[in-house]
Amino acid sequence: MSGAIKLFWSAFKRLLGRLLGQPKWLLLLISVSFMSLVYSNGTIINLPIAVVDMDHSKASRDLIRALSTSSKIETIMYDSSLKAYDDINNRKLFAVITIPRNFEKHLLHGDQITIPAYGDATSRLVNGLIQRDLQAIYQQVLTDYNTKLMLNSGFSSQQITTILSPIKAQTDPLYNAGASFAAITFPGLLVMLLQHSFLIASTRTNITLNTLPQGRPPKSYLIGSLCGLLPIWLFLSIVLFGLWPWVLGYRQLASLPTILMMSFPLLLGALGLSKLLTECLNSIEMIYLTLAFLTTPVFYLSGTIWPLDAMPDWVQFVSKLLPSTWATNMIAGVNQMGANISDYLFNIFMLLLLGAIYGSLGIFISTLRSGRLRQYLKYYLSR
Repeated sequence: MSGAIKLFWSAFKRLLGRLLGQPKWLLLLISVSFMSLVYSNGTIINLPIAVVDMDHSKASRDLIRALSTSSKIETIMYDSSLKAYDDINNRKLFAVITIPRNFEKHLLHGDQITIPAYGDATSRLVNGLIQRDLQAIYQQVLTDYNTKLMLNSGFSSQQITTILSPIKAQTDPLYNAGASFAAITFPGLLVMLLQHSFLIASTRTNITLNTLPQGRPPKSYLIGSLCGLLPIWLFLSIVLFGLWPWVLGYRQLASLPTILMMSFPLLLGALGLSKLLTECLNSIEMIYLTLAFLTTPVFYLSGTIWPLDAMPDWVQFVSKLLPSTWATNMIAGVNQMGANISDYLFNIFMLLLLGAIYGSLGIFISTLRSGRLRQYLKYYLSR
């Protein structure tokens, strides 16, 4: 037993020392640094939209002034709608708003008003942000004018509030991941990078040790080598989930011990999956030919881009077989939403269970391929 432990620690220190001596894993941080440049603003700002004012009244100027207060919109005045439509077709604008003639007149008379708005729907995120801001701003402008009209008609402030807002609603967001869409997708992206890089490293280590000229090393040496990967990727998890959101200005609520408690089960689940991939691929070249194309589908299946409940049942089943799905839900919930780690004990259990299942399948395939399973069966049947 002591010899196996010594062999384990020897392999552990050897691989860890090699990784520290040749820190190629730091390329992951360089990749994250460049990738994060698109999230550096925190949210989408200054989207150019055209405003064609055909009324030139105080009401139209108030509406334009209200539009200019939005951080997501940059209003550009146009004299002609045709010129604005040409620019939106040439992808210079995201929307065209035309304030019709007699806008103020109809507004003061309480008539129904239609403001033509033409948007570029090729970008769903941008179009959705503009549409939401326009509706909110226009509703606020209408509320202000209705308030003035009712005050001039003798209504009190309390009566106006009761009529315009009969129900006082309070919205509590169920998923408050931060200030923007980027803060929601960012944790899932980091989980994908951590899982993908660890899968490549652990699968490559497995295949390399299993194809040595002198034959397979002892199990204690193999396990020690794989465990030597864990300190490096635990350090990377602290950087990705603790330091990097803070650098970019996103919400970061989990403590470092909590981050390690969430990352360690993810790595163990990925470690079991790497054993299965080792037996299925059985070639270092196949690692890069397959895993490189699987990262994007796994990212979409994780529930970061599209809710799991909105997926078909069989897609949800496949999604829940991936460690990254459980890890993304847990890390986003604890680190961005402020939930307690105790609320995600089932996620930790599923990560460990998936790791055990995948590791057992990999061992089964290995024993079946090498003929050891047949020998075991023959031995037990002969007894």
